[in-house]
Amino acid sequence: MKTYQAEPFSSERFRLAEAPHYDARSGRLSWVDILDGKLFLQAEDGSRDCLEFGQKVGSAVPLQRSDGFVIAGEKGLYLAENGSVTLLCDLSDAYLPYQRSNDAKADPDGRIWFGSIVDDMDHFPAGDLYCYDHGALRVGLEGTKLANGMAWNRAGTRFFFIDSMDFAVYAFDYDRETGTLSNQQLLCKISSGIPDGMCIDAADDLWIAVWGGRVEHRSGRTGELLGEIRLLAERVTSCCFIGSELDTLFITTFGDGMDGPDDGGLFLCKTGVRGCAADPAVID
Repeated sequence: MKTYQAEPFSSERFRLAEAPHYDARSGRLSWVDILDGKLFLQAEDGSRDCLEFGQKVGSAVPLQRSDGFVIAGEKGLYLAENGSVTLLCDLSDAYLPYQRSNDAKADPDGRIWFGSIVDDMDHFPAGDLYCYDHGALRVGLEGTKLANGMAWNRAGTRFFFIDSMDFAVYAFDYDRETGTLSNQQLLCKISSGIPDGMCIDAADDLWIAVWGGRVEHRSGRTGELLGEIRLLAERVTSCCFIGSELDTLFITTFGDGMDGPDDGGLFLCKTGVRGCAADPAVID
């Protein structure tokens, strides 16, 4: 098994840095702080913008048609584009009062997949995985506990999904024509720590952020552990490939209430493996 060591991206600390996305078209990197309701945008030249939404933000997915985003807000999907924020899909009837949106990603054809999760410590983890399919909302997978990381293989025929409270990564057959899941299989269990976000590389292997101070590199075919990135931050939340060669992993962590010097930090790791560019969202 290969081991890697992550290096700091900056000296900043965040309460809950999550949902990193790299737009290979422009070289722009983005991530959110869920608890502060902020979206951070860093251009290729290092300049930085921050958008504040006044509510928790589970994720932000770049748009295909512009430099805007689809925002997974607490009770709705929002379109942040051309300097304004508008409601795209009201989720208040779909969610229970104590649920909110969490991770979100676009599939290879621009459909937006996102999960609902319990947002307090008083209720048993429960939610669903939704698909916003070119204007129509539907449940793509019922009865999830804590919906988190998602990824598709290069062909778009296989879907990987993390349910954190199952401590598991699942694999599905994916029908690109209909955007539906079938043939659910357990790919692997995480034996120490809690799996959170993830991304996929050009070999269709997975890079899984684990609350347990690491990112695991696992085979997308067998689930076998291939390597590990070690961090001093205890709660690693997500990751994505960045850079012109897409061979560097950008890693986010949780810092709220934590006292470690690296908790809540952002990190980089040169992997020597080429990643896959994230797919943008398509809004009709």
